[in-house]
Amino acid sequence: MDFISVLTFVLTGAVTAGTPLLFATLGEIITEKVGQLNLGVEGMMLMGAVIGFSTAISTGNPILGILAGMIAGGCGALIFAFLTITLRANQIVSGLSLTIFGTGFSSFVGQSMVGKSLSDSIRNSFKPIKIPLLGDIPVLGDALFNQNILVYLGYVVAIILGIYLYKTRIGLNIRTVGENTGAADTAGINVSIYKYVHILIGGALAGLGGAYMSMVTVPSWQDGVTGGRGWIAVALVIFVTWNPYKALIGSYFFGGLSILGLYLQSHVPIPQSIFDMLPYLATIIVLIMISLKKSKENCAPKALGEPYFREER
Repeated sequence: MDFISVLTFVLTGAVTAGTPLLFATLGEIITEKVGQLNLGVEGMMLMGAVIGFSTAISTGNPILGILAGMIAGGCGALIFAFLTITLRANQIVSGLSLTIFGTGFSSFVGQSMVGKSLSDSIRNSFKPIKIPLLGDIPVLGDALFNQNILVYLGYVVAIILGIYLYKTRIGLNIRTVGENTGAADTAGINVSIYKYVHILIGGALAGLGGAYMSMVTVPSWQDGVTGGRGWIAVALVIFVTWNPYKALIGSYFFGGLSILGLYLQSHVPIPQSIFDMLPYLATIIVLIMISLKKSKENCAPKALGEPYFREER
């Protein structure tokens, strides 16, 4: 393979592998923007993966499978929201508990499906669709515009979420809730509703990422199919500085690391674990840079992880 072929292969694989990370990262961004730190992304992805796969294999309908995966992720987020908003439980403990619950849930529900594969008709639903003209661009055309429908959905969701957060009044309210919950409450913003709604949206996106893994990336059921990508998504939120637009680049970059690692293994004796470590190393570097710059735009929401008690306002 010449250099152009290798570059095309890596970039195409990066976009495909980075798409589930993109959905999960966008979901965690919208959750953290309202001040809730949900470390249960891996659990919600696994719930979405197992329910999406089981629905698709029982109904033969890929759309129902995707929707079921999103609903499952949303149900996991609802558990987290109820614990942390209504019951005011510790967010870190609740998130970790959700991951443990989601892992056990997927293992229990999926134990009868181990080794089963999706039908050819469902697999064909996620075949690459080439966009005219754009798909003919050298290298980038194949990588970005000759992909399956869910990859294109990832582009759309990232752009819409960016506009929603930075160009709308609701987006301003979201950021106010995450930065100063007391001030938002005083201004008449229904803090609980904002938190509940956007936590559920975040969970649905995480569930979509999990369904992508079980229905597109690995179209046969495997226990622990997400392979820790939920944790990478949590790290990615920091790496992309809570920005949906940057999440596109960050997700595909981290997806590319896994593809590059697989390619280099057959050419260079470098363990895959080295490449698995790179996303977290990159996140540490970004954290150090953010701490040194002290830029308000690139910092976490000030109220992130802090429980809100209206009586103490």
